[in-house]
Amino acid sequence: MKFRIPELRWLIALALFTASLLNYVDRNVLGLPATTIQKDLKISNQDYAGIINYFLIAYTLANLMSGRVVDKLGPRVSLAMFVGWRTIANGLTGLARSLWQLCALRFLLGLGEAGCYTASPKTVCEWFPATERSVAVGIYSSAGAVGATLAPLMVAVIAGADGHRGRWVFVVTPVVATVWVFCWLWLYKKPGHHPNIATKEKSHPAANLTHSAAAPLPEKSELALWGRVLREPLVWLLVLARPITDPAWYFFQFWFPKYLRDERGVDQKGVAIMWMIFAAATLGFVFGGCLSGWLVKQGCLPSAARLWVLLTSACLTPLMAVVPFAPRATMTVVIAMVVAYGATAWLVNITSLVVDLVPQDFLATAFGVIAFGSTLGTFFMNNTVAWLIDHRGYHDCFYGMAVLYPAALLLVWRLREESKAN
Repeated sequence: MKFRIPELRWLIALALFTASLLNYVDRNVLGLPATTIQKDLKISNQDYAGIINYFLIAYTLANLMSGRVVDKLGPRVSLAMFVGWRTIANGLTGLARSLWQLCALRFLLGLGEAGCYTASPKTVCEWFPATERSVAVGIYSSAGAVGATLAPLMVAVIAGADGHRGRWVFVVTPVVATVWVFCWLWLYKKPGHHPNIATKEKSHPAANLTHSAAAPLPEKSELALWGRVLREPLVWLLVLARPITDPAWYFFQFWFPKYLRDERGVDQKGVAIMWMIFAAATLGFVFGGCLSGWLVKQGCLPSAARLWVLLTSACLTPLMAVVPFAPRATMTVVIAMVVAYGATAWLVNITSLVVDLVPQDFLATAFGVIAFGSTLGTFFMNNTVAWLIDHRGYHDCFYGMAVLYPAALLLVWRLREESKAN
């Protein structure tokens, strides 16, 4: 008698969460012992910026191409391959002895990381019905906020107070990721062919999903498929919407701690209060997904339910404009928590919207194109924020971001007609 795993799809969601968590730790782990590594290798700040740029360039390119790999190979093989690739790249980083070795290894890491965010939506599409997709997306998406919290703690424990063991931080995640790859290859199979799926779950809608957005693609050639993806109006709507809004979430990760220090007088130890913002972001990922899932269970069309949550987020995020006027730093953090919740609730539901409406045949490919646009938006945000801080101050950054989500809502709100058609 074969061993049956009850509620297997949620174990798969947990595996996606773990893969994403390792992704974020790998991404952030270089920056935490960076000062020690710079001293060891005599690397300037400009050189360090170049290392980051190599990662971002590779990550941007991989976003565009990794989705096609996922659509061809499926989530099981492709996600194991991507995690294994980045595991090797991150593990070798601790052995780097020159600037160019670091640049090359960060470039390789960027190539491997993007695949996690094209394979995960495809997995959710295969295993979860519409009522649960946003919850599953919220689970693995929350790993970003959790990883941003855990990475500093991990580095502090391993590297020690003086940072002399800094290179050992690159060993931990490869060990864990290697175990993850073997577990994933054992765990993941398509719902209809999984030998360990429980009898009760086999009758669950998740085990017999059909994607309702469009008929399967008749084209066989790669050129024809890419043409089909790029002719899809929905893809272009989301390609425009994601670069508008995603940079606001990245602003909290990259720039808000600096704002607290530069403008609010918070010291290095006090910046640890950022954990509260990341906790609110985690709540947005999870509760934002649960909310739209609950609306679907109440009879709301899936994509319409996502749009109603997006509307809520678009009402919360303009509070960004109030941040400069908060009398105390603690009040600034409280406002930022509300905005971070709205930003991540938006992110999980716009991701679910892609899963709901884009045809399954090229879902990962389309998601890669959309993520490519998101990364370009983040590049633009970083340059714009740096210019505004140097020439006008932080105030204009907050004013500008206050209008991003309402502007993006005007783009995606028209999808309510698409939701009625499906």
